[in-house]
Amino acid sequence: MPGPRIRSYSKPKKGTIKRLVKTLWKNFKFELIISLIALILSIAVNLCGSIFASLITEVLIKAIPEKASGASIFNDLFEVSLLNFIPLKTNLKILTISLACIYAVGVVCSWTWNRTMAVVTQKYLNLFRIKMFSHMQKLPIMYFDTHQNGEIMSLYTNDIDTIRQFISQSLPNMFSCGLTVLGCVVVMLSLSVWMTLVVLLGTVAMFFNTKYIGGRASKYFVAQQKSVSKVEGSIEESITGLKVIKVFTHENESLEEFEKLNGEWCSNATTANIHGNIMGPINGNIGNFVYVFVAILGCILYIVPNTINLSITGGITAVDSTTFYSKLLVPFLMLSRMFSQNVNNFSQQVTFVVMGTAGASRCFDLLDEEVESDEGYVTLVNIKKNEDGTFEETSERTRDYAWKHPHKVDGTITYTELKGDIVIDDIDFSYDGKKTVLKNVSVYARPGQQIALVGATGAGKTTITNLINRFYDIADGKIRYDGININKIKKDDLRHSLGVILQDVNLFTGTVMDNIRYGRLDASDEEVYEAAKIANAYDFIMRLPQGFNTMLSGDGSNLSQGQRQLISIARAAIADAPVMILDEATSSIDTRTERLVQKGMDQLMKGRTTFVIAHRLSTIQNADYILVLDHGEIIERGNHESLIAEKGTYYQLYTGAFELE
Repeated sequence: MPGPRIRSYSKPKKGTIKRLVKTLWKNFKFELIISLIALILSIAVNLCGSIFASLITEVLIKAIPEKASGASIFNDLFEVSLLNFIPLKTNLKILTISLACIYAVGVVCSWTWNRTMAVVTQKYLNLFRIKMFSHMQKLPIMYFDTHQNGEIMSLYTNDIDTIRQFISQSLPNMFSCGLTVLGCVVVMLSLSVWMTLVVLLGTVAMFFNTKYIGGRASKYFVAQQKSVSKVEGSIEESITGLKVIKVFTHENESLEEFEKLNGEWCSNATTANIHGNIMGPINGNIGNFVYVFVAILGCILYIVPNTINLSITGGITAVDSTTFYSKLLVPFLMLSRMFSQNVNNFSQQVTFVVMGTAGASRCFDLLDEEVESDEGYVTLVNIKKNEDGTFEETSERTRDYAWKHPHKVDGTITYTELKGDIVIDDIDFSYDGKKTVLKNVSVYARPGQQIALVGATGAGKTTITNLINRFYDIADGKIRYDGININKIKKDDLRHSLGVILQDVNLFTGTVMDNIRYGRLDASDEEVYEAAKIANAYDFIMRLPQGFNTMLSGDGSNLSQGQRQLISIARAAIADAPVMILDEATSSIDTRTERLVQKGMDQLMKGRTTFVIAHRLSTIQNADYILVLDHGEIIERGNHESLIAEKGTYYQLYTGAFELE
């Protein structure tokens, strides 16, 4: 019967573990050194346990007369203990206290390295998440267009958790087991080469078992990580579009899609855990057989006459029956058990290492994504105008701005007053480099003019505005802002000069006042109230339970769509940007509310260069220029009256909208 199919499986990048450990060492070198020292001491304590067990056994055996045997051994030991009470008690007391002290040191060391690694792990993950989030905010919009939100969220939850398990558990355990195994081999060779060979043969069997079963498990664990991100993406998508699912009664189809992805996750996880869970017991039983074979070989060395024992410390020596138990068999059996357990523990960490590597690889993929390129050097500064018409840069906030343009050739700096003169000169654009979205588009927006963009869905209206704020960069042509190529303007300063109101409103968890102040964080309460009045949102906000202090959550789900849009308009108003982009800003507002908003919008647009995208042509009749787009090309341009007189596409759109109204 064939195994389940693995989907979306890809091996983690080479060097992921090295990169992870390198960044860990760079940030927490001192803590890791302390943890490493404590770990080595803890391992040394465990190895010392077998040596002290040998000494205690030797003391007890020497206290027993040679005639002691069978059931009388305990009586003989009791009698000898009474006869030689002081020396026996003294020896055992010294050994016992010494062993207790050593194990106490081991407890302290074990506590130290475990606690240190727990603290280091959480601090590292905290820094890692911050680094990922900071980098994510610098990524181009294209990245988010090609990745599901749930898949990105999975990086911060599921994949980060696999890194936590790798750093806090797998990595220390593997290091601890490796050192312990090495120490056991050295001590065992010093006792008996023959019995050590038996243990090493068992290790070979464990290795092949780990390689076969662990290798099969690891690829399913990687596939499981991929499946988790798909399921989380599906859940996030379903929650976001729950109303749409219910409206179109798409529950069954949505459930089928979820069952498909969930089944894929279940299949990969089941197979991975089956292989991962059986690997440990198999290696454990191999260790048990090794323990038995070592005991048998020890008995042969003791029983068979003239048997020799080979060790790296004592050469070839005859087995001494008086010290056989204390110096050879007892400590060796303890060491072989410790050796097998640590080899087994080491092998069990392989799957978790693979999961951690896969999770880290996916997180590093995000960090390796190229951020938005920004070669701009022209910045936006506040200016103070003088009576003679000149102006100068000021650190105070004013409503007047200028472009600060340093010239690399001669080192001079010139200032160009921000007026909102935007020229789009014969641009071409494609999202994927194959399908042309805009072709030979030219737009001339003079300061204070209102430019309206109309056309069917997909005509390229929103794309033009996305190019103005440089969410995407053009392939051919130029865009100039007050005579300056926008590629020379820093993106942050460029976007600071643009106020944007989108069709899809995004509100954040917080009060109404916080959401309006999002447009300018240093705005006073009075400025927030004034912005709300400009957007005609003040009255409805005051009717909310706590007014401007009403908490919003779930993207403002406790407000109507129109109310949410009014808050976004107020947010743009408080930003007080010289250029406004209104992307179907009133499309979600009813006709009555639209009339209330229009007055505020007129006041907001007064004196500003404005780009308006609208399906309701009644809202753009007063625009200075109307551009009609079709399949990425401007097919008509002019004001409302001239386009109506042409009786072209705009006329057809307008008369159709008028009839619908």
